[in-house]
Amino acid sequence: MLLTDVLAVLAAVSFGLTVWRWWVGLRFPLHRRQAPPSALPGITLLKPLKGCDAATGECLRSWLRQEYSGPRQILFGVAEASDPVCEVVRQLLAEFPEADARLLICGQRLGVNPKVSTLRQLEPHIRHDLVMISDADVKVPADFAANVIPYFSDPGVGLVNCFYRLANPSTAAMQWEAVAMNADFWTQVLQSRSLKPVDFALGAVMTLPRACLSEMGGFAVLSDYLADDYQLGRRIAAQNKRIELATLVAECWDPPSGWGQVWAHQSRWAQTIRACQPVPFFFSILNNASLWPLLLALLQRTPPALGAAAFCLAFRVGSAWQQQSKMTQTRGHFRFWCWPPLKDILDAVMWVVALSGTQIVWRGDHYRVLAGGKLSKADKAPPLRDCGCGQS
Repeated sequence: MLLTDVLAVLAAVSFGLTVWRWWVGLRFPLHRRQAPPSALPGITLLKPLKGCDAATGECLRSWLRQEYSGPRQILFGVAEASDPVCEVVRQLLAEFPEADARLLICGQRLGVNPKVSTLRQLEPHIRHDLVMISDADVKVPADFAANVIPYFSDPGVGLVNCFYRLANPSTAAMQWEAVAMNADFWTQVLQSRSLKPVDFALGAVMTLPRACLSEMGGFAVLSDYLADDYQLGRRIAAQNKRIELATLVAECWDPPSGWGQVWAHQSRWAQTIRACQPVPFFFSILNNASLWPLLLALLQRTPPALGAAAFCLAFRVGSAWQQQSKMTQTRGHFRFWCWPPLKDILDAVMWVVALSGTQIVWRGDHYRVLAGGKLSKADKAPPLRDCGCGQS
């Protein structure tokens, strides 16, 4: 039967891709420290902010507590003086009076992307030759900045970023997102890197020489794109500079989210990937380790098919558990062992949705995602695509 043969091939391919992802993840030295040089260069941290939650203060505090002996400047940017995050920042500035840190009100709306608009208004205040950009909800260890510097001893390096984990999956829906972030995403990036050099950036924390930022035209060239981190990496790679993945891991702290919020965030992510890389996104459905074996088993219902499906699902669960353990350095997620197959089924639904839609709601505004990831204002958008109010 042709359909059975096709599903058997797809199940075999998906299993092979899952083994490949597990292998590259196993080999990557997550959490390994680098020995920083004796003299650390000056670095400017840009923190675009919007809104706050219970974790915001501690996330921002982790940057003020960096053990960094070189010159360090921190620029917090917010679009409105009435934003409650301003008070959080002012309290932190009072707590760390010795820090070279400022809060800047970036009230102009420059371009479609509000985060990039803030970055554009922070850019003229940069004083140091290395620029680090980080999202508001990111918390890092005290030696993070110092561990990034050794990569720039090679003049061929144009950008350093890192993997990140969801640190507080406090709801059932967030456990689904934790599988996506803490098991699948970082191993998929490594899988891609094993085929070709990385030519995109991961937005949680990105560090680049100021000269590279100037050469690409500054943040202004990113103003109308949804995935500004992806576009930044593409432009650095176009300068024939390498993009490196640091081994330290950043933490993302999100407020408790229900199914609608998590679906909206993951949907926006899928829409972004589809717009930026339509061909790889289309074939990403092959990398679904649960869908194809389950469909084959449901169609055939024979002992070999059921046994093969059980084996594939067991490997999927076991490899995802190992990848999450390596990323989070904990084992508490074991009680959610059944989530990887459920996540795969939901991913298949999301893949269809992302292929069929072009509109999103981002922080209350309606946009249409154009080819290449550009944004344009739209009058209406499906309410479930709202990604919330965080600066990410």
